[in-house]
Amino acid sequence: MIRILVIEDDVRVAELLQRSLLTQNYEVDIAYDGYMGRKLAFQKDYQLVITDVILPKISGVDLCKELKDQLPQLPVIMLTALGTTDDKVEGFDAGADDYLVKPFELRELYVRIRALLKRFENSKSNNSLLEYADLKMDIKLKQFYKNGKEIHLTPKEFNLMQYLLLNKERVLSRAEISQNVWDTHFDTGTNFIDVYINYLRKKVDTDPNNKLIHTKSGMGFILIANEN
Repeated sequence: MIRILVIEDDVRVAELLQRSLLTQNYEVDIAYDGYMGRKLAFQKDYQLVITDVILPKISGVDLCKELKDQLPQLPVIMLTALGTTDDKVEGFDAGADDYLVKPFELRELYVRIRALLKRFENSKSNNSLLEYADLKMDIKLKQFYKNGKEIHLTPKEFNLMQYLLLNKERVLSRAEISQNVWDTHFDTGTNFIDVYINYLRKKVDTDPNNKLIHTKSGMGFILIANEN
């Protein structure tokens, strides 16, 4: 059975999530602060963590960073009442795999959970080495290289770069990137996808005469070499 850890300091919300997830046949544990959440996450074998951003003792953002540092293959969904682009970027920079703004429908949470579990399961069976042009990525070791030099990527930058490499030389819409990298529907009111594309460009396209990440106006983005 799939075991989920819910870290939420609002007792009513935590218990509601637990009851709801139990109806979906998940096994659910609750922690009411970041310290206990961290302790449980490292003690037990969970397949997914749902954590609020604002928590006592250890914040959800700091907790997510610790979890992703030690357990990079553990999916994390962050819950918050804050939904601006900056808030989402902060959560994704911490390593969160998805982000839900309160209030949300439980059905949407179920969909996000299933999508994340499926993506992480599929990633285990994929070829762990991706190469294109002067780029090389080791998925299992979470390492990325350009011209043989290792480049540090945040967890979400890494996931985005991985998706671009898996779909090289194909135009990807913002909606497609949103659904496959963030497991969410594209929100036209925010520009976090463009923000992360720009992050990658600063690290990957350091040579102005040899750019790999291109924008297709009105369509999206493409990873392609020798594009005029």
